[in-house]
This record gives sequence, structure tokens and C-alpha cells, in this order.
Amino acid sequence: MARINRDGFDMADRPQPSGWAALAATLGGLALIGLFVFLPIFVWFFCRIEPGSGQIAVLVRKTGRDLPSGQILALSPEEKGIQLEVLAEGRYFKNPYTWGWSIHRITDIPAGKLGVVTRLYGDDLPPGEIIAGEGSKGILAAPLGPGKHRINPFAYRVATHDAFTVRPGSVGVVTSLVGKDMLGGNLPEDSLNTFLVGGGMKGVQAEVLDPGTYYLNPYLVNVVEVNLQSQRFEMSGEDVITFLTQDGFTIRVEGTLEFSLMREHAALLTHRVGDMDDVLKKLILPRARGFSRIEGSKHPAINFIVGETRQQFQDNLERHLRDKSKEWGVAIHSVLIRNILPPDQIASIIREREVAVQDARKFEQQIVQAKSKAELARQEMLAQQSREKVLAETTQIRAVIRAEQEAEVKVIAASREQEVAKLENEAAAAQAGAILAKAEADRDVIRLSNEAEAGVIRDQIRAFGSGQNMARHELFRKLAPNIARIISGDQPGGVGGIFHEFFPGDQQ
Repeated sequence: MARINRDGFDMADRPQPSGWAALAATLGGLALIGLFVFLPIFVWFFCRIEPGSGQIAVLVRKTGRDLPSGQILALSPEEKGIQLEVLAEGRYFKNPYTWGWSIHRITDIPAGKLGVVTRLYGDDLPPGEIIAGEGSKGILAAPLGPGKHRINPFAYRVATHDAFTVRPGSVGVVTSLVGKDMLGGNLPEDSLNTFLVGGGMKGVQAEVLDPGTYYLNPYLVNVVEVNLQSQRFEMSGEDVITFLTQDGFTIRVEGTLEFSLMREHAALLTHRVGDMDDVLKKLILPRARGFSRIEGSKHPAINFIVGETRQQFQDNLERHLRDKSKEWGVAIHSVLIRNILPPDQIASIIREREVAVQDARKFEQQIVQAKSKAELARQEMLAQQSREKVLAETTQIRAVIRAEQEAEVKVIAASREQEVAKLENEAAAAQAGAILAKAEADRDVIRLSNEAEAGVIRDQIRAFGSGQNMARHELFRKLAPNIARIISGDQPGGVGGIFHEFFPGDQQ
């Protein structure tokens, strides 16, 4: 059967393709279908870069310009090798023939920590330098604070350190570990042979850090916390102060010292003297012992046990320590002499003397107490007599006051009754007036009502022309609604009912 196309020609007359051409067309179609099917799969599984949360991707270029000798990173996208820039979280597509990649965790610095970054690429540092400058490899000056940082692990190494924390009541003394050396270089003359240095120099800085948390590079600075709070030192045991008196006896003094360091002198003091224990043993106690030896040699032993010398010795010691320690930056708050221990040779004699003095004072107190008791008895008798006299006077005054109050009460009651009678009289008169006013008002109302009704009737008569016309109008007005019932024979009492006996058949 011949196949006719839509133009009217026989399909058998058309040239047919050869077998190889048909095969080629089939393969081309299959290839095109395969391209559309497998190309998305290839791109998704082999070209996709997808760093997750908390991850980065480091790219490696497989093709391009070779790196110079000694260079480990590709600093431009045209160079072959590990790229400096990293990919953040997200989805990217790269040609796997040109690019390779690896997934790494993001650098996370926890709270209270800092990260010291070391650059792994660049030029070598000059001799003596430890901090990397622009384009040099080594430790970077700026640390990383707490948080997440996208750091290329092939370009940088991050070491975690604790942040410097200065607690309340303290300051931080800063020592610069880098800068110009005081022992060499062209430095100003006033900076030589000093304990503190200025900016840009290596050594202890004059400025201190207030309480807080500081993220400082530990390779650049070192911070030492210095306590400024008040310190108490007990002068007892091995630390007791001893000195010889004027008469050759050894006196031992126990007490309490309270002191603190001044903020503006904290850096210099800790660098020149040392820590808090050094300040106590090198500054305060030597001056206290020296002053005690000099002051103690001026008085005999008895003066330090009894009398005012003990209090004077304490005041002078506190004043001396405050004056001498202030120039070093130490503030003396108080010096308390708690106990003065005399030598055993005079301790018993002093105790017996003190016992005798106490006994004499006790007897004096007993005499004073006896006199006080006698005076107290006399005062009690006088007080009793005064109380009885006051009681009698009080009774008399109360009787007079009571009589006056009763008379005043009766006068007030009579006045009140008079006022009540007057008010009742006024009330009765007012009530009678109210009744008369009401009667007059009722009379006026009735009169005005009658006048109003008469006026209405008068106006109606005038409108109808005469009283007869008006009466006829009222009759018709009342009969009109009931005329049908009156005339009808169906209604009881109607006029038509008188004809029912003549028409009996119509009653059905």
C-alpha cells in the first residue's frame, strides 16, 4: 500500500537514508539524551563544593602558572597550588579538572581566650625580630579575639592562649617584650638607667591596666597583676618587733599593720622592689624595726608598760612609716600596737605593782560606792516626800477641775435645750407655712384647671356658632361609631329587632 504524505506525493518515491546514516542519527540522539541526563549528575556530585556550618573550603588550582621557588601558596588565582583565600559556608561549583579542594573546620576562639596567628608564608624575618611585618612569615602582632574566624590552615597557624584578666581591686603592670633595647641603640639620655620605659621600648611600661579583660599578644607583652587592696600584717611570732630600752631591757611589741600600694606607683614599685611580700619585708618592716630601736632607746622599760609613752610610741611609729613609705608608693592606713611584752626580770615586779594599784583603786571604788549608797538613800527619801506632796496637790487640782467641768457641763446642757426648743418652734412655724402654701397651690391648680376647661368649651362654642350646634356635634360624634349596631337587627338591643316577629322564616 502506497504511503502518501501531506503534499500528495508517494513516500516510496522519496530517497531513503542509508543504514550508516540512520545509525549515526540514533547514536547522536542517544548521546544528546545522555548529555542532558548525566551532565547534571556530574556537576552535582563531582563539581559541587558545599562547606557546612562551622567549615571552610581550601581551593587548590591544578592548572596555571608554576609557583616561584620557595613559595608555598598561590597568591593570585592564575598561579598553580593552594589558594590563599578560602570559601565560607555555602554552595559552590568548580571544574574538577582545574580545581581541587579540601574541607576544614573553622577556627573557633572560645570566650576568655585569644588566638596568636603565625604566618607560614612570606619572607624570612631579619635577625633579632620575632614579630612578622608586612609580607614576612612569623608571629603576627594582632591577636584574634573570641569568635569564629575563617583562617586558611595552610597559610596560618593559630595557637590559643588565655586572655589577660585584671581582677577588681588590682591593676596590671605591662612589660613590653619587643621594641628598642635600653642597652643599645640611639636612645634619649633620660631613658637610660631608668626602671620604666616609654612607648616603643622594651621593658616595664609606666601605664598600668585597670580591672578588666584584655586580649593582648603574649609574645608582645607580659602582664603581671598587682593587688591594690588593703593588706593586713600581724606582727607576732617571728615577725614581732624587738628593741632595747634606755635601761637595757628587751621589749617585744606585737601589733597589726594595714597598708596598700598606690596605683600611680604600682609599676615602678613592683619593678624596683618586687611583689607584696618583698614590699613588706624590704620596705615596711625594716623601717618599723629601725624606728623602734631609735625611739625605744629614749625611754626606760617602765614607760612602755604604763603611762602615755605606749600610745605616743604607736602614734610616732605610724607617722614615721606613713611618711617614709609614701615616697615609695606605699600607703600606710593604720598601725595598732596590740601588746607590749616586758622582759621576765621586771614582769613580776610590774605585775605586783599593778595589782597593788588595782587594789587601791578597788578600795577607792568601794568608798565611793558607800557614799553613793548613802546619797542614794537620802535622795530616795526626798523623792518620796516630793511624790506625796505632788499627790496631794494633784488631788486638790483634780477636785477643782472636776467641779468646774460639771458646772460647765450643766450650762452647756441648758444652752443646748434652749437651742433645741428654739429650733422646734421654728420648725413648727415652717411646717404651718408649708401647709398653707400647699393649700394655696392646690386652690390655684383647681382654679387654673377649671379656667382652662371653660376656655376650651368657650372656644368650641364660638367655633360652632352656638351651644346647640356644639351639643348636636357631640351627640353625633358619640352615636356615629355605634349606629350600625343600633339599627341592625342582629345585634341585641338593636332597633331592627322589633320586626323579627313579622318575618319568622328569616330567623334561620
